[in-house]
Parts: sequence; structure tokens; C-alpha cells
Amino acid sequence: MNTPRMGLPDRLADTLSMPEQHEYLRRAFSRRGLLRGGAVAATGVALAGGTAGAAAAATPTLVTGSATSTVHGSLVAPFGRHIAYGADPRTQMRVSWQVPLPVKKPFLRIGRSPLDLSHRIPAEVRDLFTPTGIGKSADIDQYYVHAALDNLSPDTTYYYGVGHDGFDPADAGAAHTIYSFRTAPRTHSTRPFTFTAFGDQNPSYTSIGLNALVQAQNPAFHLHAGDICYAEETGHGLPGDASNYDARQWDSFLAQIEPLSSRVPWMVAFGNHDMESWYSPNGYGGNEARFTLPTNGFDATSAPGVYSFVHGNVGVVSVDANDVSYEIPANKGYTGGKQTAWLDKRLTELRARTDVDFIVVFHHHCAFSTTSSHASEGGVREQWVPLYEKHQVDLVVNGHNHVYERTDPVVQDKAVRTLPIGGTHEPTRGGVVYVTAGAGGESVYSFPVADSYEGHEDAIDSVPTYWTGKDGQVTENVDWSRVRYTGYSFIRVDVAPAAPGRTTTLTVRALAATGAEVDRFTVSRKVKKAGHGH
Repeated sequence: MNTPRMGLPDRLADTLSMPEQHEYLRRAFSRRGLLRGGAVAATGVALAGGTAGAAAAATPTLVTGSATSTVHGSLVAPFGRHIAYGADPRTQMRVSWQVPLPVKKPFLRIGRSPLDLSHRIPAEVRDLFTPTGIGKSADIDQYYVHAALDNLSPDTTYYYGVGHDGFDPADAGAAHTIYSFRTAPRTHSTRPFTFTAFGDQNPSYTSIGLNALVQAQNPAFHLHAGDICYAEETGHGLPGDASNYDARQWDSFLAQIEPLSSRVPWMVAFGNHDMESWYSPNGYGGNEARFTLPTNGFDATSAPGVYSFVHGNVGVVSVDANDVSYEIPANKGYTGGKQTAWLDKRLTELRARTDVDFIVVFHHHCAFSTTSSHASEGGVREQWVPLYEKHQVDLVVNGHNHVYERTDPVVQDKAVRTLPIGGTHEPTRGGVVYVTAGAGGESVYSFPVADSYEGHEDAIDSVPTYWTGKDGQVTENVDWSRVRYTGYSFIRVDVAPAAPGRTTTLTVRALAATGAEVDRFTVSRKVKKAGHGH
């Protein structure tokens, strides 16, 4: 078979790298050539539709001007608001939203009271074009708008509204379009806070319910561990069948998360379903249009999903596991080792900071999971697990496998001790705990053995599973799978900072879609002596 997939023949789709796919598709579907071809096709349909006897009938006039040029700004409503931290969450926030039609002079208003939004910040529009032939829709323009907020005060609540010519959130009657956020606390603050995490979500009723439950936790920020909305269904980093890809799914997703993401920084990592080859050589051009993430990774242009930030006493690092994946190799090695070198350097820097007690790393592919679908990624084990052990990373959060699973502390692929439900892990004793939180809304997977979770424990000392390496799947029997739960779920992490010399804790709870707790454990460290933040 040589059936084209999104314009790419099978023999090429199965062998080309992500940059090669991108170049092929851009040549096949250049915007200028495509629109010119569309105009010719439309004229042909109009002429061929009649018979000789109907030659005198009027034919449709081809519209060449913008159909939206006369729409007044007052009739265009922003939606899909989502915020993200800048590199310094104490003083920086990035606000993003979407408009369904072109607008003029977009802006953001901000103030410390919803009644006083006196500061007006210009915003940037990023027009993302998807042509006919790339997925389900006809030509589609998606307009994403972004505003950068700097020089904010730490630990402060701000109110904001977004608008454009003809639509001003400060006008009477627009109070329902005002939202708020809170900046991160000052260095060495001992104020407790909560954050949440999951991966693998899509637009669905299940996801809406889970988002509402996450919002009820009142998190300071939320981590999304990749496979953000499944607009790209194949997940292989290849151009999917034309009937599969649907850029419009992003519209549904951003509207769905808005009640949460408009108030809580929504920090994303990129998964295999987030590689969309039409938009850029690395497949992330679409997400660069939709999100504004911190640019403090090794190269924000080539690897926009690689970054870090510090909130309170927790340093958080996002890395792109597509770069090291043997299972799904479309982007494997695309950073040329630079990401792994940066990760080692950034973990060193965070561990040296006196204001950082805990380090949390999140990415998509799992180093340690036992599901029957993806199980463990050998590339993560080879490249990054040694760094996690070297720097005593306190928690690693993954998605990819649509379940909840939690390991005992692991060193060199083996459990070094048991961490029971309700137990405490001290990273200074060695070992790293890995949490798979991939049950954010996509259909759940299964395990090769029985579930084992709070109130339904079924401890199994050896679980048969596999990992994927450069030569394919390798079977193994593992001793580190402590908790397994196949229902929809997410994690809530409660952080209790403490004064120097005292003990600070990071308590991780896995909550099912019903709100029931299915796992709980605590990470404990003694606080360093106070000093300069960084």
C-alpha cells in the first residue's frame, strides 16, 4: 500500500524523521499554492454544476476578500484563557487566550482590584494556519493571543481581563470576564501550598469532571505531563491519516480547561501526541503558538518544552522525553545531547540553592511503569535516571501510561526499600520515587497483575513487564511497583516549608475521579541554612 497519510506516502511516513516530514508537508501544502488551487477548484465546481440547458443560470461569485473583515470587535469574545509562569514565578506571569476571528490591537488590563484595571499591556497575536489536507478540517486559522507580565510583586493577587478594539473588559457589564491569579511567594517563605498534576487529557466529560476536582484543591499551579489534548491521534510523531488529525480539538480543549487554567498556571510538558509535524521541524510549532512557557531551557526555539521554575521551596523541571525515546523515535536525538547536559547542569544549580529543598521533574514517557501498553522507556532510564539518582531528585512525575502507578525508591532499576501507602521517603537515604499520573481523561490502560491501592492492597513482590530499548522490547520482572490503580485520577502535592534546621515535607496524594484517596506518601527533608536565594 502507498496510501497517502496527510499527503505523505506510507513508505516515507514510516521512515522520515520529524524535520524531514515537516519539509515534505510544507512543500506539498504551501499556503500560497494551496489557496490558489482552492480558488480554481471552487470555480470548476460552479461551472460544472449545471447542464447545457441551464447555461444562462447565474453562477456563484467567488469571494476573495476576508469574510470576517466587517465583524466588529464587540462581537468577538475571547475564550480559552490559560496562564503560565515565567522563569521567575514571583514576578512573572504569561497570559494567553484565543479569539475565533481576527481582532485589532489586543491587550490585557491588570490591577490589584477588579474595580481598578488601570494598567493596559499590549498583546501579541500568533496566527496558526492549518490547510485543507492536514487533518479533518478545511482551511483553518486559529488566533492565539499572548501578553507578558513582568515586574509583579511576589505573593500578590492580581486581577486581569483581556480585550481588543471594540471589547474592553473594564467596561460596564464586562465584570464576568475578569479573572485573577496569585504570584509565587517570596524566597524562604514558610507558607504552605499545593500543586496538582496529571497527564494524557482530552476534551471529554470525564476530563471536565476531573478538572473541576483539581480546581477544588485550590492548587498554586498545575503540571500537565504531556499528551495534552490528542488533536494528533496517531501518537507516533508521524503525519496521521487525514481523517485523524483535527486542529479544532485544541479549541475545545482550551475552552474546557479555562475555569482552571485562567486562574492557575498551567505548566505543560510535551508528549508523543504533541508532535504535530505540519507546524515546525520539531513538531512543536503549534504549541509554540498556543502556549508561552518559560524560556530558560538550553534553547527555547528548538526545545520549547524544556524549562524550569521555582515556587516556594520546590524547584520544578520540565524535559522533553521525545528526545530520548526508543519506543517512539520520531524526535529521538533532536537536541544532540544538549537537553541531557542542560538537565544535569540545572539539577546541580537547583540542588545548590538554599531556597530550594525539593526538586520535582516531570516529563511524558515513563522510566518505570508496568502497564500492558507502553510500560517503561529505556531511553529515559539510560539518559536521565542516573541524573535523578545523582542529584537526589525528590519526585519524578510522568504520563504516557493511562493509569496511576507509584514505585518504591529505586536505584539502578531496583527497589532499595519498601515505601508503603502512608509511608515516608527520605531521599538522603538513596532512591528516587516515580509516579505515573497518566489517567487524566484518555481511556485507561491495564496492568498485567491486580491493582493495589489504598484500602485494596494486593502486594506482589514480582511483576512481569517490559521496557523498550534500542533493540525493541525487553521483558523483565520488577520489584518496585508498589501502588497500581486503573481508574481516572490525578495527584495532589501538599508542600509544608519550614524554618532552617527543621523538617520540611512534600506529601503526595493520588485522588480518584470520585475524590477518594488511592495513595499517599510523604517526602521529608531537613531545611538548609538560610542564605541567598540564587
